[in-house]
Parts: sequence; structure tokens; C-alpha cells
Amino acid sequence: MKIFARASLTALACAVALVLPAHAQSAAQNAAPEAPVVVPVLKAPYHLPVFKNEYVTMANIYIPPGGKSGFHRHTGEQISVNVEEATMVNEELGDTDFKPQPRQISGRVNFSDYRPKPRIHRVVNAGNTPFHNILLIFDKPTGMAPSSRADVPAYEQVLDNEFARAWHVTLAPGQAAAAITQQAPGVRIIVKGGLIVESVPGQPDRPMNPRLGEFYWQDPGVTRAVRNIGDTPVEFVEIELK
Repeated sequence: MKIFARASLTALACAVALVLPAHAQSAAQNAAPEAPVVVPVLKAPYHLPVFKNEYVTMANIYIPPGGKSGFHRHTGEQISVNVEEATMVNEELGDTDFKPQPRQISGRVNFSDYRPKPRIHRVVNAGNTPFHNILLIFDKPTGMAPSSRADVPAYEQVLDNEFARAWHVTLAPGQAAAAITQQAPGVRIIVKGGLIVESVPGQPDRPMNPRLGEFYWQDPGVTRAVRNIGDTPVEFVEIELK
């Protein structure tokens, strides 16, 4: 009897040992998938904060071919300016796969308001050129009214809402944009760099050689004209904040 009992217990122990791994595997298969890691946009891979003052925070987003942003969260209001064309795919949180996006065209200005609903997504650069974007996040209104520039044809207005007004400028070699007076603080974002000269009344002409993706904070109250003194077209976006 003792031998039989001992053999029975051994058989039971072996059976339990065989069943438990299968049960554990089944439980693992039925368990809910882990929630993805989501970070604020300024903490996402390839999203580098580069400037901040009382009105805005700015980031330089540079995703190389094959680069992945990981899931990140957008909140509040923002403007993005594409400075290099790229082919991107996007996945919103909750989707089952990535979806192709319209080709990111250089010089395009986009405004987004994520106050009603934050956006959580991730992107992958599926092309062979970098995705390069300058992101401007609004922190505080300036309380100022921007200039019009409607009488200066070189400034093509591309955005006007409760937060900002923006213009796109392309200057061929030798071409000039007549003088404007900036009435609210803002930025100039370079889409295609080259040699330019700024003319401000009462000051010597100021040659510059801005490069693609660079940007400059611009204070209000300055009157300036811009001329392309190089051999290639120069393209930039100017934004005045409200």
C-alpha cells in the first residue's frame, strides 16, 4: 500500500507539473496587452526642445529615414512648419496598424488645436529623406495685433487665427521684399537657406547666410526690407503672435 500510495503521489505531482505550464501559458495568452508607453511631445524621440520664452516653446523635429517617434501626446495649440519633404506613416493610439500620410511638403504651415482632445500617436519615416519640422507650441498670448503686410506682394499670408498670423516668402536671386513693420513678436523659420541682406532704416545693411531649419526670434516694432543677394532661391516663413 505504501508503495502504491507513493507511486500515486509521484504520478500526481508529474501531472500537476505538466498542467501548470500549459495553464500559465494560456493565462499569458488571454492577458490584456500591456499599455504602450506614452510621453509628452517634447520628450519623444527625435523631438528636441530648442527655444522657450514666456509666449512659446519650440522644438526641432528631425526624424531620419526609418526613424520612429514612439507614442507621444500633443496638447494645447501649436503651429508646425515643414522644412524638408518626407514620406511618413502614422498610427493613432487605438489603431491596429500604421496608415500612410500625405507627403510632407516643405514650407507647409499647419495649425492644430488639441485643447478639446489631446492627440496620442506615433510616426515612422518610411521614405529616404529626413522628416524635418519646426514645432511652435503656444504658452501665453502676447496681447498684440500683428501687422497686415497685405500691400507687400512678397509676403503670402498662409495663416490667420486667434493665435497667430503667418506668411510664406520665396525670393529669387536678386528679388526683394519691400519693407514691413513688425507689430507683434514672432519668429522667422528658414525653409531654403541662402544669402540675404536686411535693410533697417537708420542702420547699415546686414548681410546674413541662414540655413535650412534655422529660426530667429523677432521683436515687434522693427521695420525691415529683405533682399536675396545669392545665386539660389531663399524661402522662409514669418509668424507674428497674437
